[in-house]
Amino acid sequence: MATTKRSSGRKYGSAAGRKVKRAMKERKRGTLRLGRSGKKVKSRKQAIAIGLSEARRAGSKVPARRSRRTK
Repeated sequence: MATTKRSSGRKYGSAAGRKVKRAMKERKRGTLRLGRSGKKVKSRKQAIAIGLSEARRAGSKVPARRSRRTK
């Protein structure tokens, strides 16, 4: 039986964690807003997504976004 080798190391860099932490704190305070529309972010998942997106743009170690499957 073949065993699969797992890659060691962190998937996300520490800078990415800091961006997500900042976004989560802003969401709790009620100051985190969406891009063009400027709507207030209420969802925890959305806050994490915003933090990771900012980290990607800054060049932090963050895995690429999952691609959508097309039918």
